[in-house]
Amino acid sequence: MGGVTSDLSPVLPRPTLTVGFDLDMTLIDSRPGIKAVYDRLSAETGVWIDSELAVTRLGPPLDDELANWFPAERVAEIGDLYRALYPDHAIAPTPAMRGAAEAVAAVRAGGGRPVVVTAKYGPNAELHLAHVGIEAEVRGWLWAEQKAQALIEYGASVYVGDHVGDVRGARKAGALSVAVATGPCDAAELRAAGADVVLDDLTEFPAWFAAHTSAAA
Repeated sequence: MGGVTSDLSPVLPRPTLTVGFDLDMTLIDSRPGIKAVYDRLSAETGVWIDSELAVTRLGPPLDDELANWFPAERVAEIGDLYRALYPDHAIAPTPAMRGAAEAVAAVRAGGGRPVVVTAKYGPNAELHLAHVGIEAEVRGWLWAEQKAQALIEYGASVYVGDHVGDVRGARKAGALSVAVATGPCDAAELRAAGADVVLDDLTEFPAWFAAHTSAAA
């Protein structure tokens, strides 16, 4: 008499869906805080900085902006001063972007893990998130294609950002690029850079994410 065979296979846990977010002009409107730091930096160094102009160019690394106002041999020194001034001048004036908290909450509600991958100095990024009440792991000091390194390590399949550099980072990592037109790059620029999805802002993210995860399932 033959034995009974079972075709039941062990049920493996589904991998956690990891979603990366940029910080400046994606999760937070960092313009008021960064302007305050540039104004203080100008006062301490005696070097004029057009802070109104500087905050229209957020996204690339700090050193790129400082090079517009200081000679190359002083950029590292001034960068250190900027980061030292930052906690006392930039955190309190900086609000969350519309829909930011809800976007991160939507990832968690869908069983996912939110992470923040930013060009900003990591400890200052963490201060911002604590101030606006958003919890996420943070990887800092990564810009554009460099962000792919962290996105791959985290296993992120989606990356949300506001800059064409964020699109390039997502694409290099093989992640879906979700762009929000809330920063210095408009929707047309983001699409031209290769964004897979372009949203007006993060208030549209929860509905998109629900549809995305439903389709993936």
